[in-house]
Amino acid sequence: MDLFVVVVCGVLGLLVGSFLNVVIWRVPRGESIVQPPSACPSCHRQLTPVDLVPVVSWLALRGKCRTCKASISARYPVVEALTGVLFVLVAWRFVGSWAVPAYLAFTAFLVALSGIDLDTYKLPRKIIYLGGVVGVALLGLATWLDDLGWDPLWKAALGAVVAFAFFLALHLISPRSMGFGDVRLSAYLGWHLGWLGFLHVPAGLFLGFVYGAVVGVALMAVKKAGRKTAIPFGPFMAAGALTAVLVGREIVEIWTV
Repeated sequence: MDLFVVVVCGVLGLLVGSFLNVVIWRVPRGESIVQPPSACPSCHRQLTPVDLVPVVSWLALRGKCRTCKASISARYPVVEALTGVLFVLVAWRFVGSWAVPAYLAFTAFLVALSGIDLDTYKLPRKIIYLGGVVGVALLGLATWLDDLGWDPLWKAALGAVVAFAFFLALHLISPRSMGFGDVRLSAYLGWHLGWLGFLHVPAGLFLGFVYGAVVGVALMAVKKAGRKTAIPFGPFMAAGALTAVLVGREIVEIWTV
């Protein structure tokens, strides 16, 4: 049964990833994510269900539109595959717990926010706020259904406050280095990390800075960026948080030995 749940979540992740591609493209442009139906950005032909099968359609069409043969960005199958893999890992981590829906939603929101931040250097507040409402509701429900008492929710609230305060201080010290979108995002991350245990909060945030530093140094090494080049930090925050969600217990055990 556990394996069945994990497989179902993986398939769901592929489908959600396809939808997230729409969100990443349309939300920054102020377009509806529901209408009109998906279409080729070059010839505007409406895509059929056969064209929308996650990953497989892109591979079958060799990355080109069926009608006009215009190239289709490889980012589409990458987002779909990434979301599918992350859903499998999250489901495996929480299988048997009612926390599965909460952290699947958390993952989906982070993929969408990361994609938008990479494209626009912005983290839409409406997505963060919606994610926050969903996160509070689903983790509250999981706490009740798993009969965990109030402790996880108090830690989640404390994690959100501490993460927000820390990033707000960084923003006030250097607004150009740390945007307020990152400050909002930190509270969202802090809530989900804190629910797992308060030490997951510094672990996840620290890993975000580590990932950012490693990628920044690598980009400078290959002459793709300089010391003053702007790099969106949201994807690194998301990667650090998801790492802490998946292996945070092991990280905390190492720290506290």
